[in-house]
Amino acid sequence: MTTTADTTNTAGTTNTSATTAATGTTAAVSPGERFARAFAEDPEKAEVRFDHTITDSFQPGKDRPRLTARNLFKKQRVTSETVRSWFETRPDAPHASGGLRESAYRFEAATYAVRPITAWVQIPEALGEHPDALAQFIDHRLMVRLGTAENRALTLDVVDHPDVATLPYTGSYTAGVLAAFNEIEQQGGTGHALMINPQDYYGELVGAGSLLADLAREQVMICRHRHVAPGSALVGDFAMAARLLEAGRSVIKVAEPPPGLFERPGTAVCAEVHESVAVQQPTHFFHAVRA
Repeated sequence: MTTTADTTNTAGTTNTSATTAATGTTAAVSPGERFARAFAEDPEKAEVRFDHTITDSFQPGKDRPRLTARNLFKKQRVTSETVRSWFETRPDAPHASGGLRESAYRFEAATYAVRPITAWVQIPEALGEHPDALAQFIDHRLMVRLGTAENRALTLDVVDHPDVATLPYTGSYTAGVLAAFNEIEQQGGTGHALMINPQDYYGELVGAGSLLADLAREQVMICRHRHVAPGSALVGDFAMAARLLEAGRSVIKVAEPPPGLFERPGTAVCAEVHESVAVQQPTHFFHAVRA
Protein backbone atom coordinates (compact mmCIF):
# COMPACT_ATOMS: atom_id res chain seq x y z
CA MET A 1 0.00 0.00 0.00
CA THR A 2 1.35 3.41 -0.97
CA THR A 3 0.57 6.37 1.26
CA THR A 4 1.29 9.94 0.24
CA ALA A 5 3.68 11.28 2.83
CA ASP A 6 3.89 14.73 4.37
CA THR A 7 7.00 16.70 3.50
CA THR A 8 8.18 19.74 5.40
CA ASN A 9 10.49 22.25 3.73
CA THR A 10 12.94 24.60 5.39
CA ALA A 11 10.35 27.37 5.60
CA GLY A 12 8.14 25.28 7.86
CA THR A 13 5.55 24.64 5.16
CA THR A 14 3.95 21.21 5.11
CA ASN A 15 2.56 19.96 1.81
CA THR A 16 0.03 17.21 2.23
CA SER A 17 -2.28 14.99 0.27
CA ALA A 18 -5.06 13.64 2.42
CA THR A 19 -5.60 10.46 0.41
CA THR A 20 -4.20 6.98 0.59
CA ALA A 21 -3.30 5.84 -2.91
CA ALA A 22 -4.32 2.20 -2.46
CA THR A 23 -7.81 2.94 -1.23
CA GLY A 24 -8.62 6.54 -2.20
CA THR A 25 -9.97 7.14 1.29
CA THR A 26 -9.43 10.23 3.38
CA ALA A 27 -6.53 9.92 5.79
CA ALA A 28 -7.30 9.77 9.49
CA VAL A 29 -5.06 12.73 10.35
CA SER A 30 -7.20 15.85 10.68
CA PRO A 31 -6.31 19.35 9.42
CA GLY A 32 -5.81 20.42 13.02
CA GLU A 33 -3.36 17.61 13.70
CA ARG A 34 -1.38 18.45 10.60
CA PHE A 35 -1.21 22.10 11.56
CA ALA A 36 -0.22 21.29 15.15
CA ARG A 37 2.77 19.32 13.81
CA ALA A 38 3.88 22.25 11.66
CA PHE A 39 3.34 24.70 14.52
CA ALA A 40 5.53 22.64 16.83
CA GLU A 41 8.37 22.92 14.30
CA ASP A 42 7.97 26.63 13.52
CA PRO A 43 5.39 28.59 15.56
CA GLU A 44 6.00 31.83 13.67
CA LYS A 45 5.71 30.51 10.10
CA ALA A 46 3.67 27.31 10.39
CA GLU A 47 1.84 26.60 7.16
CA VAL A 48 0.11 23.47 5.87
CA ARG A 49 -1.05 23.23 2.25
CA PHE A 50 -3.60 20.69 1.05
CA ASP A 51 -4.29 19.46 -2.48
CA HIS A 52 -8.04 19.34 -1.87
CA THR A 53 -10.81 21.51 -0.42
CA ILE A 54 -10.63 20.91 3.32
CA THR A 55 -14.27 21.86 3.95
CA ASP A 56 -15.27 18.91 1.79
CA SER A 57 -12.96 16.33 3.33
CA PHE A 58 -13.27 17.36 6.97
CA GLN A 59 -16.76 17.70 8.46
CA PRO A 60 -16.64 17.79 12.26
CA GLY A 61 -20.44 17.70 12.45
CA LYS A 62 -20.85 14.37 10.66
CA ASP A 63 -21.98 12.74 13.91
CA ARG A 64 -24.91 15.18 13.94
CA PRO A 65 -25.75 15.44 10.24
CA ARG A 66 -26.78 18.81 8.85
CA LEU A 67 -26.60 19.83 5.23
CA THR A 68 -24.27 22.67 4.30
CA ALA A 69 -24.46 24.86 1.21
CA ARG A 70 -21.78 22.81 -0.58
CA ASN A 71 -23.86 19.64 -0.15
CA LEU A 72 -26.53 21.01 -2.52
CA PHE A 73 -24.32 21.53 -5.57
CA LYS A 74 -22.58 19.27 -8.03
CA LYS A 75 -18.86 19.97 -7.95
CA GLN A 76 -16.45 20.81 -10.75
CA ARG A 77 -12.70 20.75 -10.21
CA VAL A 78 -10.95 23.63 -11.98
CA THR A 79 -7.27 24.10 -12.74
CA SER A 80 -7.23 27.86 -13.31
CA GLU A 81 -8.58 30.96 -11.59
CA THR A 82 -11.24 31.45 -14.27
CA VAL A 83 -13.46 29.06 -16.24
CA ARG A 84 -15.13 29.78 -19.57
CA SER A 85 -18.66 28.42 -19.71
CA TRP A 86 -22.25 29.51 -20.40
CA PHE A 87 -25.46 30.72 -18.78
CA GLU A 88 -29.06 31.30 -19.75
CA THR A 89 -31.29 34.15 -18.73
CA ARG A 90 -34.70 35.64 -19.38
CA PRO A 91 -35.34 38.07 -22.24
CA ASP A 92 -35.41 41.78 -21.45
CA ALA A 93 -39.14 41.89 -22.19
CA PRO A 94 -41.57 39.00 -21.65
CA HIS A 95 -42.85 37.37 -24.82
CA ALA A 96 -46.59 37.44 -25.29
CA SER A 97 -46.70 34.07 -27.03
CA GLY A 98 -48.40 31.13 -25.40
CA GLY A 99 -45.35 28.88 -25.75
CA LEU A 100 -43.14 27.50 -23.03
CA ARG A 101 -41.32 30.11 -20.99
CA GLU A 102 -37.88 28.69 -21.62
CA SER A 103 -38.29 28.94 -25.40
CA ALA A 104 -37.66 32.69 -25.05
CA TYR A 105 -34.57 32.40 -22.86
CA ARG A 106 -31.21 33.63 -24.12
CA PHE A 107 -27.92 31.75 -23.98
CA GLU A 108 -24.66 33.61 -23.42
CA ALA A 109 -21.01 32.76 -22.88
CA ALA A 110 -19.73 33.51 -19.39
CA THR A 111 -16.51 33.55 -17.42
CA TYR A 112 -16.62 32.32 -13.83
CA ALA A 113 -13.87 32.88 -11.29
CA VAL A 114 -12.92 31.05 -8.11
CA ARG A 115 -11.98 33.20 -5.15
CA PRO A 116 -10.51 32.69 -1.69
CA ILE A 117 -12.84 32.07 1.24
CA THR A 118 -11.12 32.61 4.57
CA ALA A 119 -11.64 32.28 8.30
CA TRP A 120 -9.49 33.35 11.24
CA VAL A 121 -8.89 32.44 14.86
CA GLN A 122 -6.40 33.62 17.44
CA ILE A 123 -4.56 30.86 19.30
CA PRO A 124 -4.68 31.06 23.11
CA GLU A 125 -1.04 31.43 24.09
CA ALA A 126 -0.94 28.38 26.37
CA LEU A 127 -2.15 26.02 23.62
CA GLY A 128 1.09 26.36 21.69
CA GLU A 129 2.79 23.96 24.08
CA HIS A 130 0.04 21.33 23.86
CA PRO A 131 -0.22 19.89 20.31
CA ASP A 132 -3.29 17.75 21.03
CA ALA A 133 -5.22 20.69 22.43
CA LEU A 134 -4.08 22.92 19.56
CA ALA A 135 -5.21 20.34 17.01
CA GLN A 136 -8.65 20.13 18.61
CA PHE A 137 -8.89 23.92 18.70
CA ILE A 138 -8.11 24.19 14.98
CA ASP A 139 -10.52 21.38 14.08
CA HIS A 140 -13.41 22.58 16.22
CA ARG A 141 -13.06 26.36 15.94
CA LEU A 142 -11.13 27.36 12.83
CA MET A 143 -12.61 24.64 10.63
CA VAL A 144 -16.13 25.39 11.85
CA ARG A 145 -15.62 29.09 11.15
CA LEU A 146 -14.33 28.26 7.70
CA GLY A 147 -17.47 26.22 7.10
CA THR A 148 -19.57 29.19 8.20
CA ALA A 149 -17.69 31.52 5.85
CA GLU A 150 -18.16 29.01 3.04
CA ASN A 151 -21.90 28.75 3.70
CA ARG A 152 -22.21 32.51 3.50
CA ALA A 153 -20.11 32.92 0.36
CA LEU A 154 -21.81 30.14 -1.62
CA THR A 155 -25.28 31.32 -0.60
CA LEU A 156 -24.60 34.92 -1.60
CA ASP A 157 -23.22 33.75 -4.95
CA VAL A 158 -26.80 32.70 -5.73
CA VAL A 159 -28.91 35.19 -3.75
CA ASP A 160 -26.98 38.19 -5.06
CA HIS A 161 -26.94 37.03 -8.67
CA PRO A 162 -28.66 39.77 -10.70
CA ASP A 163 -30.74 37.29 -12.71
CA VAL A 164 -32.09 35.30 -9.75
CA ALA A 165 -35.67 36.49 -9.37
CA THR A 166 -37.15 37.72 -6.11
CA LEU A 167 -40.61 36.28 -5.48
CA PRO A 168 -42.57 38.38 -2.95
CA TYR A 169 -45.38 36.70 -1.02
CA THR A 170 -48.15 38.16 1.12
CA GLY A 171 -49.72 35.07 2.66
CA SER A 172 -48.16 32.38 4.80
CA TYR A 173 -44.51 31.35 4.73
CA THR A 174 -45.61 27.93 3.47
CA ALA A 175 -47.48 29.51 0.56
CA GLY A 176 -44.43 31.59 -0.34
CA VAL A 177 -42.12 28.57 -0.37
CA LEU A 178 -44.51 26.45 -2.41
CA ALA A 179 -44.99 29.27 -4.91
CA ALA A 180 -41.24 29.26 -5.50
CA PHE A 181 -41.26 25.51 -6.15
CA ASN A 182 -44.10 25.98 -8.62
CA GLU A 183 -42.24 28.74 -10.46
CA ILE A 184 -39.20 26.51 -10.94
CA GLU A 185 -41.30 23.74 -12.46
CA GLN A 186 -42.99 26.29 -14.72
CA GLN A 187 -39.49 26.95 -16.13
CA GLY A 188 -38.99 23.23 -16.81
CA GLY A 189 -36.81 22.59 -13.75
CA THR A 190 -37.15 20.79 -10.42
CA GLY A 191 -36.82 22.52 -7.07
CA HIS A 192 -34.76 19.86 -5.37
CA ALA A 193 -33.47 21.94 -2.44
CA LEU A 194 -34.03 25.06 -0.40
CA MET A 195 -32.03 27.20 1.98
CA ILE A 196 -33.84 28.73 4.95
CA ASN A 197 -33.05 30.46 8.21
CA PRO A 198 -33.18 28.28 11.37
CA GLN A 199 -35.86 30.64 12.70
CA ASP A 200 -38.19 29.60 9.89
CA TYR A 201 -37.14 25.96 10.00
CA TYR A 202 -38.20 25.64 13.62
CA GLY A 203 -40.95 28.24 13.55
CA GLU A 204 -42.65 27.42 10.24
CA LEU A 205 -41.74 23.82 9.37
CA VAL A 206 -41.07 21.75 12.49
CA GLY A 207 -44.31 20.93 14.28
CA ALA A 208 -46.37 23.21 12.05
CA GLY A 209 -48.51 21.41 9.50
CA SER A 210 -47.38 18.91 6.90
CA LEU A 211 -44.89 20.93 4.84
CA LEU A 212 -41.78 19.33 6.35
CA ALA A 213 -43.18 15.84 5.76
CA ASP A 214 -44.31 16.80 2.26
CA LEU A 215 -40.84 18.04 1.35
CA ALA A 216 -39.25 14.89 2.79
CA ARG A 217 -41.59 12.74 0.70
CA GLU A 218 -40.46 14.59 -2.42
CA GLN A 219 -36.82 14.12 -1.30
CA VAL A 220 -36.25 17.87 -1.17
CA MET A 221 -32.98 18.78 0.54
CA ILE A 222 -33.18 21.45 3.25
CA CYS A 223 -30.14 23.49 4.22
CA ARG A 224 -30.68 25.77 7.21
CA HIS A 225 -28.26 28.50 8.15
CA ARG A 226 -28.14 32.16 9.15
CA HIS A 227 -27.21 33.59 5.75
CA VAL A 228 -30.76 33.50 4.40
CA ALA A 229 -32.84 36.21 6.06
CA PRO A 230 -35.71 35.17 8.37
CA GLY A 231 -38.98 35.08 6.47
CA SER A 232 -37.31 34.26 3.17
CA ALA A 233 -36.23 31.09 1.37
CA LEU A 234 -33.89 30.37 -1.51
CA VAL A 235 -35.48 27.62 -3.59
CA GLY A 236 -33.72 26.15 -6.58
CA ASP A 237 -32.67 23.36 -8.88
CA PHE A 238 -29.27 23.47 -7.18
CA ALA A 239 -27.86 20.27 -8.68
CA MET A 240 -28.62 21.16 -12.30
CA ALA A 241 -28.72 24.96 -12.48
CA ALA A 242 -25.32 25.68 -10.92
CA ARG A 243 -21.90 24.20 -10.28
CA LEU A 244 -19.62 24.48 -7.28
CA LEU A 245 -16.22 25.34 -8.76
CA GLU A 246 -13.32 24.09 -6.65
CA ALA A 247 -9.66 24.86 -7.24
CA GLY A 248 -8.67 21.84 -5.15
CA ARG A 249 -6.27 23.64 -2.87
CA SER A 250 -6.43 24.87 0.72
CA VAL A 251 -4.10 26.24 3.35
CA ILE A 252 -3.95 26.67 7.12
CA LYS A 253 -1.22 29.06 8.21
CA VAL A 254 0.01 31.53 10.76
CA ALA A 255 -0.55 34.96 9.21
CA GLU A 256 -1.09 38.63 9.91
CA PRO A 257 -4.85 39.20 10.40
CA PRO A 258 -6.77 42.09 8.85
CA PRO A 259 -6.55 45.27 10.94
CA GLY A 260 -9.10 45.40 13.75
CA LEU A 261 -10.11 41.74 13.51
CA PHE A 262 -8.93 40.86 17.02
CA GLU A 263 -9.07 43.01 20.14
CA ARG A 264 -5.64 42.04 21.45
CA PRO A 265 -2.30 40.93 20.01
CA GLY A 266 -1.55 37.24 19.59
CA THR A 267 -0.83 34.48 17.11
CA ALA A 268 -3.47 34.44 14.37
CA VAL A 269 -4.18 31.47 12.12
CA CYS A 270 -5.98 31.63 8.78
CA ALA A 271 -7.72 28.83 6.88
CA GLU A 272 -8.45 29.36 3.20
CA VAL A 273 -10.16 27.49 0.37
CA HIS A 274 -10.67 28.59 -3.25
CA GLU A 275 -14.11 28.13 -4.75
CA SER A 276 -17.30 29.80 -5.99
CA VAL A 277 -20.70 28.96 -7.46
CA ALA A 278 -21.20 29.24 -11.21
CA VAL A 279 -24.90 30.05 -11.58
CA GLN A 280 -25.58 28.85 -15.11
CA GLN A 281 -29.37 28.85 -14.95
CA PRO A 282 -30.48 31.70 -12.68
CA THR A 283 -33.94 31.12 -14.13
CA HIS A 284 -34.16 28.01 -11.96
CA PHE A 285 -33.73 29.80 -8.63
CA PHE A 286 -36.27 31.92 -6.77
CA HIS A 287 -35.74 33.98 -3.65
CA ALA A 288 -39.07 33.99 -1.80
CA VAL A 289 -39.38 37.05 0.46
CA ARG A 290 -42.14 38.68 2.47
CA ALA A 291 -43.74 41.50 0.48
